[in-house]
Amino acid sequence: MDLDQLIAQITREMLPVLSAEQKPFAGAHPVGAGAGPAASGSACQGVTGDCTGCGMCAGLNANAVSQVMDAGASRVSAHPGTPPIDRKLAGMIDHTLLKADATEAQVRKLCEEALKYGFASVCINPANVALAASMLRGSAVRVCTVIGFPLGATTPTAKAVETRDALANGAQEVDMVINVGALKSGNYDMVRRDVQGVVDAAAGAATVKVILETALLSDEEKIKASLIAKYAGADFVKTSTGFGPGGATAEDVALMRRTVGNSMGVKASGGIRNFETAQKMVTAGATRIGASASVAIVKGDSSVGKGY
Repeated sequence: MDLDQLIAQITREMLPVLSAEQKPFAGAHPVGAGAGPAASGSACQGVTGDCTGCGMCAGLNANAVSQVMDAGASRVSAHPGTPPIDRKLAGMIDHTLLKADATEAQVRKLCEEALKYGFASVCINPANVALAASMLRGSAVRVCTVIGFPLGATTPTAKAVETRDALANGAQEVDMVINVGALKSGNYDMVRRDVQGVVDAAAGAATVKVILETALLSDEEKIKASLIAKYAGADFVKTSTGFGPGGATAEDVALMRRTVGNSMGVKASGGIRNFETAQKMVTAGATRIGASASVAIVKGDSSVGKGY
C-alpha cells in the first residue's frame, strides 16, 4: 500500500470522528482581543563545526538563512541577543524565549530586538504574554504563545481556558500540544475535542498551530493527528515541542504535508541544526522552520549566525 492509499484508508476509517458535529466547546467563546546565546560579536560555530544551538543564525549566518528562505521557508526562529540581520530575513523569524527561567528583563530584551529587527513574532510562555503585548502594541510584530506546553496532557477545557486567557492578554498566535496519550489510546474523539476547543476559543482571532510531538508517534498516528487538526480547523500542524525525545525529520514533514494538502501550514521544529537539514524540511513541504528550546534552525556559510 502506498502512502496516498494509506492516508485515504485512515481518512475513511476516521470519518465518523472527523465529521462529528462540531458543537461549540464548553470552554470556548469569542474573544476580543537551551543552549546559551553566543556573544553578539562571535562568528557562527556551525560553519566550521557542530552547531551549538545558540539561536542566532539570522544574524551570524545570514547567507544560510537566505538559502533556506529561497528554498521556500516562510519563517525561522531566533534567540535573544541575535545581532543585526538582513531585513529580508526578519519577517519570517519567530523570536523565541520559552525557557522556564526566562526573566522579565529577558522578555523585554526579546521584544526590543523584535521591534528593532522587524521579526514576525515573539514566542513566549503564557505568563509573559501581557508584557510582550504591551511592548509590541501597534507594531507589526505578533505575539505567539504555547498552550498545554510541553506535554499536552491537560484537559480540553484547560487548554480552551488557557487559550482564552492568552488571547485576552494579547496573544495572536497559539501553539498547542495535542494529548499524545489519548491519541495513542485510540481516543480520537477526545483528541478532536482537544484541538476543537482551542480553535473555538481562538475564534478566528489567533493562528492555531497543533504540535504533534512526532517522535512519539507511528506514521499512522501522525496521519491521524494531522487529519484531526485539519478537520478541527487549525491553521498549522507542527512537528515537535523541542522538549520531547526527538525533533523534526524530512520524512515526517513530507507525511504531514501529504496528509493535510495545501490548505494548512506545516512547521518543522526541533533538531534542525544545519542548512542542509532545513532545506530538506522546506523541500519536503514545511512552510515555517523553528524550534522550541535551544535547537539551532539553520547552519550556513560564514560571517554571522545560528538558530534557536
